[in-house]
Amino acid sequence: MLGHELRNPLGAITSAVSVLSQSSSLEHDRRAREVIAHQTEHLSRLVADLLDVTRGALGKIELVRTRIDVAAAVRRCLATLDSAQKLAHHVVAIEVEPVWIEADGVRLEQIVMNLLSNSLKFTPRGGSITVSVRLEAGEAVLRVADSGSGISPELLPSVFDLFVQGDRKLDRPTSGLGVGLSLVRRLVELHGGQVEAASPGEGRGSVFTVRLPALADAPPSPEPRVEASPRTPRQRILVVEDNADNREMMRILLESAGHEVHEAGDGVNGVELAVQLEPDVVLIDIGLPGIDGYQVARQIRSKLRDRSRLVALSGYGQTKDKQRAVDAGFDEHLLKPVDPARLLTVLEASRD
Repeated sequence: MLGHELRNPLGAITSAVSVLSQSSSLEHDRRAREVIAHQTEHLSRLVADLLDVTRGALGKIELVRTRIDVAAAVRRCLATLDSAQKLAHHVVAIEVEPVWIEADGVRLEQIVMNLLSNSLKFTPRGGSITVSVRLEAGEAVLRVADSGSGISPELLPSVFDLFVQGDRKLDRPTSGLGVGLSLVRRLVELHGGQVEAASPGEGRGSVFTVRLPALADAPPSPEPRVEASPRTPRQRILVVEDNADNREMMRILLESAGHEVHEAGDGVNGVELAVQLEPDVVLIDIGLPGIDGYQVARQIRSKLRDRSRLVALSGYGQTKDKQRAVDAGFDEHLLKPVDPARLLTVLEASRD
């Protein structure tokens, strides 16, 4: 199943790259780029889910709790899906009221997104999905109900188990690894809550209910935030990355945004160029050969002090990894694969 799920998007990407290398049609080029972007996003989600399931099994998921309105989190998730045209073929109803909990915001939205994605996957076009948030007996209750394919009585008791899926046909019309609901259960339990599934049977829809401890009072309204200017002034940027393809794509992206870009393929040359150029921003891959990204950051910081902003590019995203980057002198920590929009936002903030 894992081989099937990974080979499918890789096959699409391979074909799209071939189209780009041979096509003289602008429309074909556009579609090939869209396929690459979509399938790369899909692969990233698969890898992220596998990593989170592993962390959950090993007890290594770390929560950063703050006060959060569950209804607002649901609206954000629906807005994200809507902007990606994921809701276009379903009738989606939302029935929410403000209910505050103490939770990790990223993980809460991961719970909501996994439940919504599950309903979208198993509900045919034209079907309905209803999302509700209520305060019931001191608990925040999130329900996601759909009119989809439902769950058989035999499958219902194990629907939250790892790698469990209802459809096991060779053509696998519904993709996925069967880890999303298992991850939901683990995250809900880490927050001191419970999740349950109910279904009248196959073809008759399903309801997923999450119960989390609610806070007795809502926090005060935050001060209005002043939005940053959408324009990013030209900056001198040094990219320290040993992977030539990653380095080249990063350079093209940054030059397209109007920046002056310099490159280094290892840590030693990265430090030398940083001292020579005194760039506004240094993007540093953590997994460099020889001296790693943490050592590079320390050496640059010791020589340039605060004259350059240091951004870590890392494949390690746990809280301890981010803290290690801060301790080494980094100003920002970006997880690979780096979201281009997030990178440009960080560069914009570096000019404030």
